[in-house]
Amino acid sequence: MEELIAKLITATTWLVPLIILAGIILPQAVRILREYERGVIFRLGKVLDAKGPGIIFLIPVVDRMVKMDLRVVTIDVARQEVMTRDNVPATVDAVVYFRVVDPVAAVVKVENFWKATSLIAQTTLRSVLGQAPLDDLLAQRESINLQLQEIIDRQTEPWGIKVTAVEIKDVALPDSMKRAMAKQAEAERERRAKIVNAEGEFQAAEKMVQAAAMISKEPIALQLRFLQTMREIASEHNTTTFLPVPIDLFSPFLKGKSS
Repeated sequence: MEELIAKLITATTWLVPLIILAGIILPQAVRILREYERGVIFRLGKVLDAKGPGIIFLIPVVDRMVKMDLRVVTIDVARQEVMTRDNVPATVDAVVYFRVVDPVAAVVKVENFWKATSLIAQTTLRSVLGQAPLDDLLAQRESINLQLQEIIDRQTEPWGIKVTAVEIKDVALPDSMKRAMAKQAEAERERRAKIVNAEGEFQAAEKMVQAAAMISKEPIALQLRFLQTMREIASEHNTTTFLPVPIDLFSPFLKGKSS
């Protein structure tokens, strides 16, 4: 009995350190990655590969894992003071959508892909908007977004970063420029109104010329027009009497006066 107790004590003495050692080693040797995560494995400083998702087994002390998130990430580009091609100052901010497509490159080829992508977005925003006139910045924003996306994506591609979209959020202009643009818009509306009015006058003149040509061919049409005018005046329930008098009646008097 004493020997059995001694063996149990000896086994317990060895079992407790083993449990403690397993509790320390297992969390370092076994990792669980989610569906959108990948682990870049370094063994003695050398990169092996990106593993996951699921259970990952590591060699304690020898292996080191860097966890990477593959979901789309958004970063706000800080407000940038830009000068457009037509020398108009503006304050612009944007948002960039990107994701990691190559975890190994994102770890090995750049120190901090978040900061690097943000800085490239800022410099590219100033560069591209500085080459565009103000009218394009306000009206052709979609094409400018595509141009920004293409440039930023080309620069971040070696880092394993894919830029999915770039959107300009707001364009702030000085108050003096806003007033000038309002005056320009008002002048443009007045110009269009005058053009429409002139086109209406031109079309009315054309119709009057056509009507005069038709009446000259059929003199009876003029008398019918007189009668229609009298009917319209009589329908107004007023006391005005309208009698059409042919101009030919006054021709002898006009000739005698002129002689």
